[in-house]
Amino acid sequence: MDNSSAMPRARRKHRSLAQELVTVLSQQIRDGEIKRGDKLPTESAIMQEQGVSRTVVREAISRLQASGLVETRHGIGTFVLDTPSPSGFRIDPATIVTLRDVLSVLELRISLEVESAGLAAQRRNAEELQAMRAALDALNDSVAHASDAVGSDFQFHLQIAQATGNRYFTDIMSHLGTSIIPRTRLNSARIAHDDHQHYMDRLSREHEEIYSAIARQDADAARAAMRLHLTNSRERLRKAHEESESQTI
Repeated sequence: MDNSSAMPRARRKHRSLAQELVTVLSQQIRDGEIKRGDKLPTESAIMQEQGVSRTVVREAISRLQASGLVETRHGIGTFVLDTPSPSGFRIDPATIVTLRDVLSVLELRISLEVESAGLAAQRRNAEELQAMRAALDALNDSVAHASDAVGSDFQFHLQIAQATGNRYFTDIMSHLGTSIIPRTRLNSARIAHDDHQHYMDRLSREHEEIYSAIARQDADAARAAMRLHLTNSRERLRKAHEESESQTI
């Protein structure tokens, strides 16, 4: 019984360390300490420098890959992608930390991704739909095994942006990376006073509704499903924010 209660605490700590490492590496890239096109230090070097385990390093690199910041070349190493952000683009993913920050990003996502879903339904091709399905299957598999679904969640939304055929949707999503997913910053299930598995199952159903509408090329339904998904997340977090604010008064 003691072991089962200890395991969730360990996983939360592990995810927190991985996110902290993502923030550190992202900042080094933005500051030019690691230049675009450069190879990242080896796993062992990062472990020694940051004082973390190999598992934490690999998860952090996986998140950087999901955000489109780096790519791993088999047998060679991991390299920073040569895709600089638009000049003057001031949204820094590393600063999305507080509940208020996450709520603000969700408002931005609603305005951006609702239209993205509608355009994707109109313009997607078979290959793009297959990529969405693969990301959604990976997300559902993570939910079924109670593992971290942040990377596949982000990939699903990124694939939708790519299916619009408008590179600016993809550029903004890639710049923000996995920081757009509230679970990278907050324990969303706990904040919403919900059982974690029930919370993840509901998110999975919402994603399936978005996919289904895009698959049948119903732009209006795709917009509605995306709006419902994002506003549900916003309202759960907004109520939690109001509760926390009232407790400090």
